Amino acid sequence: MTAIIENEALIRETAYLFWLDEGQPEGRDEEHWLRAVAAVNQPVAKTKAKPARKAAAKPRAAAAKKTAKPKAKAKVAKTTK
Repeated sequence: MTAIIENEALIRETAYLFWLDEGQPEGRDEEHWLRAVAAVNQPVAKTKAKPARKAAAKPRAAAAKKTAKPKAKAKVAKTTK
């Protein structure tokens, strides 16, 4: 029974939105109600989602070489006597 009440609430809200969209005309409440019933009861078209692309797997060694920072060379101070 709650499904009927929820459905009626949705129809009422949809009819109200139709009424607002048309500039709040008087005397067309039945037309808006019937349009709302048709809109609510219309089956929802299912769209087939495209599968997500998977990234190509990289070998770990190759990936580590690209991301590793080169080590800084130690500076040797020259001493003169």
